[in-house]
Amino acid sequence: MSPMLQRHIRARAAGAALAATAALLVAGLSGSASAGPAAAPAPTAAETLRTDAAPPALLGAMQRDLGLDRRQAQQRLVNEADAGATAGRLRVSLGDDFAGAWVRGAESGTLTVATTDAADVAAIEAQGAEAAVVRHSLADLDAAKARLDRAAGDLNTADAPVWYVDVRTNAVVIEAVRPAAARALLKAAGVDTSLTRTERTAERPRPLYDLRGGEAYYINNSGRCSIGFPVTKGTQQGFATAGHCGRTGASTSGHNRVAQGTFQGSVFPGRDMAWVATNSNWTATPYVKGAGGQNVQVTGSTQATVGASVCRSGSTTGWHCGTVQQLNTSVTYPEGTISGVTRTTVCAEPGDSGGSYISGSQAQGVTSGGSGNCSSGGETFFQPINPLLQNYGLTLRTTDDGGPEEPPPGGGTWAAGTVYQPGDTVTYGGATYRCLQAHQAQAGWEPPNVPALWQRV
Repeated sequence: MSPMLQRHIRARAAGAALAATAALLVAGLSGSASAGPAAAPAPTAAETLRTDAAPPALLGAMQRDLGLDRRQAQQRLVNEADAGATAGRLRVSLGDDFAGAWVRGAESGTLTVATTDAADVAAIEAQGAEAAVVRHSLADLDAAKARLDRAAGDLNTADAPVWYVDVRTNAVVIEAVRPAAARALLKAAGVDTSLTRTERTAERPRPLYDLRGGEAYYINNSGRCSIGFPVTKGTQQGFATAGHCGRTGASTSGHNRVAQGTFQGSVFPGRDMAWVATNSNWTATPYVKGAGGQNVQVTGSTQATVGASVCRSGSTTGWHCGTVQQLNTSVTYPEGTISGVTRTTVCAEPGDSGGSYISGSQAQGVTSGGSGNCSSGGETFFQPINPLLQNYGLTLRTTDDGGPEEPPPGGGTWAAGTVYQPGDTVTYGGATYRCLQAHQAQAGWEPPNVPALWQRV
């Protein structure tokens, strides 16, 4: 837990204690007694996700790219943190009826949660969200998309390059240059067309690397990409980046052409993930480079909700912001299809590949590819960071390092460094908890301390 968060909690506890003492005095004068001081309230979602850690560079980019003023940008981050926690709780309570959630409005002030059962509307509205009753559950849409993913392995999907689960329209959407290509994919997958919608597009996404030289880091002294997030694996330091930037064993040098490290693992296509182990000349820090070289704090990796703001840092175009469009997306590049990426409205250009996507102070993923540019606009896809960390056994560097992990009283299965997905259950201190939002656990985020991430069952 960060020192700032600890101070905040202590201050709130002190206030609660003073109030309780005053109540006892009053009760004593009236001849009655009450219970002892109330326990300190748990941190809010915004406190847990450290929305206060958003630096001026990130807020400025949100203002420029999302048309906000500073107050709106700050409030949007708070609302998005609260919305993620509320959506997580409702996902657990709705079970198989859950059909997705998204935020909207300039300040992300409205959370909508979809369900397949009208009887759930009251429960959704009781949590302060709007309810949408739809035909298909999120599980059914994810299953249909998974069938498309499997079928794509045996087809040329260059003319139907993108498909994703769109919770806002309750459908699996296929973007196609030629509608016939979408029909062929649907037929091969055997997916019920009532679950899907085809949209015509002229865009052909591609990975965002280039061989023209520049900054950030170089692969085998030629290709250029951008560092994603600093990580550690035990005592080894390094960084996460995109798989298409380099193959396992490829050497890297830094923006200053100083020898840097070696790719330890790389997956592309299929996924777009890699990590580089660096030599002793390089130190992993808990920061992303922002506009003007400012440090942008990374305090965790809690996954953002559909519709939430997200910003990207890249070595070609710097800081740009947009929104999360869909979480479960597949995209076909000339090299093949990758699945499980997130689709966004953020622009990017060659050389930005591998760079950081961040929402508030929460790491989201590394830049994969897209279409368009930062002059005319376009869409970009990123490889989510949590599956990358899990795949390679990496630990994200964060500024909220709570110090050594204290073993829970009575033992438990929760462990710092583990990537948890919604619905996962752990034990801690003799109690069982269910995960509400995808994240990598860290010291200070023990289940009893962070109700935005865990719910006791």
